[in-house]
Amino acid sequence: MDAAARQLLAEGFVHNRARMIAASFLTEHLVVDDRRGEAHYMKYLTDGDWAQNNAGWQWSAGCGCDAQPYFGIFNPVTQGQRFDPEGGYVRRWVPQLARLPARYVHRPWAAPAATLRAAGGERGIIDGFWSSSPTDRSPHPAAVPLPERGSPTPRRGARSAPFGFA
Repeated sequence: MDAAARQLLAEGFVHNRARMIAASFLTEHLVVDDRRGEAHYMKYLTDGDWAQNNAGWQWSAGCGCDAQPYFGIFNPVTQGQRFDPEGGYVRRWVPQLARLPARYVHRPWAAPAATLRAAGGERGIIDGFWSSSPTDRSPHPAAVPLPERGSPTPRRGARSAPFGFA
């Protein structure tokens, strides 16, 4: 997700596979309304086509005119390992992970502490890789709190109020 987000902002383009993985992660894992992602991508895409962008985000969220909810959930780690096995795409766009061995580039949290230190320091890679300062202990700006255990969760394909407005 980080690599796709950084490429989008830098180039105004993201390969379709990375778009689908990012859309799936945002809508299915973080349960963010697909219209927020659709609007964000449309704002930055240089090749943005309103109809295709809109339909792609609806497909990822499991809603829309051709919803097939069983296809739209991607495991970002598995997708990265399958389509970027050496981590070249991730290494290019997330330089903080560039020195990690290929087996950990898609899941740096699983790397042993010694591997993290050798690749640039434990704090610098896992807890603070979005920061240029290894002493910065502020939370990740995109952190989303998980719902408490037993709290109701939206059903798949259900939309929340648009753009956070009730």
